[in-house]
Amino acid sequence: MTPTRFVRVADIEVDPEQRDAFISAVKEEMDESVRVEPGVLALYAVAERDFPSRLRFFEIYASEAAYDAHVESSHFRRYQTTTESMVRSRSLIETEPIQLSSKTSL
Repeated sequence: MTPTRFVRVADIEVDPEQRDAFISAVKEEMDESVRVEPGVLALYAVAERDFPSRLRFFEIYASEAAYDAHVESSHFRRYQTTTESMVRSRSLIETEPIQLSSKTSL
């Protein structure tokens, strides 16, 4: 039986004056997560065109245990500590995967 994928959506609003620093930190964290964590299947980040300090993250993990391991990783904790003062609001949305389709690379 294939394990159920764990999908999380995060809405984050950052201080506009710190947006570039936040994006730099989150890109570093995302790159490392995908590179070193086998359970991190995909991490996507986008910004609203009209409100570029409002960011959306779509995260796909092999399982809920993989997600739990991710949030305990040293690189995620470093990102969290680094960006804590930059974040104005954060909402984590629980999801239930229905269909996940993608090409092998974007």
